[in-house]
This record gives sequence, structure tokens and C-alpha cells, in this order.
Amino acid sequence: MSVLSEFKAFAIRGNMIDLVVGVILGAAFTTVVNALVNEVIMPPLGLLVGEVDFGDLFVVLREGNPLGPYSTVGAAERAEAVTLNYGRAINSFVALFIVSLVVFILVKAMNRMRQKIDATNGGPATRECPFCITQVSSRATRCPQCTSELATTPPP
Repeated sequence: MSVLSEFKAFAIRGNMIDLVVGVILGAAFTTVVNALVNEVIMPPLGLLVGEVDFGDLFVVLREGNPLGPYSTVGAAERAEAVTLNYGRAINSFVALFIVSLVVFILVKAMNRMRQKIDATNGGPATRECPFCITQVSSRATRCPQCTSELATTPPP
């Protein structure tokens, strides 16, 4: 088998295509979440706490030329001042929280759908270990986490 044909077989495998689609959707989703955070969520939050733009919250660590005070991060950067831009970090943390929340909601929805499918196919594919509460295969005789012996259930 040639290298080209091996690469072709590798590239068209189902999980590789799933990975590519996931990365592309993740990049697009990140752009949408950043726009949502920067343009929709942060302005009202900034008005509530008295600071309109969190992106311009910073501390000057070393003055630039000309000397400060600088009204924005951009002005400090133009003066080549060294700044600690904690406002941008706040925006990033809010974006991370939103992405995490959306992923959590999606995973919960997928788990519910999987449970419904398992119920229609004759029972769940996993069960809970009574000793460590880890999800294990319904056919398992030992828990892979705590190695406790599990009661076997007869196959359907």
C-alpha cells in the first residue's frame, strides 16, 4: 500500500472527518461567542458597574514616551508603555464561561437523547457503580475506576 493511499484511507476515516468538522465549527462558534460577549453582554455590564468598556481597563507598569496618563490601552500601546490589560482578561473569562455553559448544555442534551435511545433499544448501555458512582458498561463485572466487583445483570 502506497503512502498516498494510506494517507487517503486515514483522512477519510469517520472520526477524522468528525474532528475536522468539530474544529471548524468550534472556530466559528468562538467568533460568535466573542462577538456576543464584546458587543452584547459587556456593554450593559459595563454600564452597571460604571465602566463602559472592560477592554480598556489596564494598569501601567512602566510609562512610555510621552508620559501618561493614558485614557485607553491603545493610547498606552502607541506610547510604548508596558501595561497589564486586566480588562481584556475579564472579557476572555466571560467568553470562556459562555462557551463552557453552552458546551455543558449541549452535552446534557446529548446525554438525554442517548438515554432515550437506550430506553428504546432495550436498556441502558451503562450503569452506575454503586461504590464510586462511575458510569460503567452494563456488561462489566468490575468497575474500571475502583475495581469493585459488580453484580452481573442477565443479557436482554
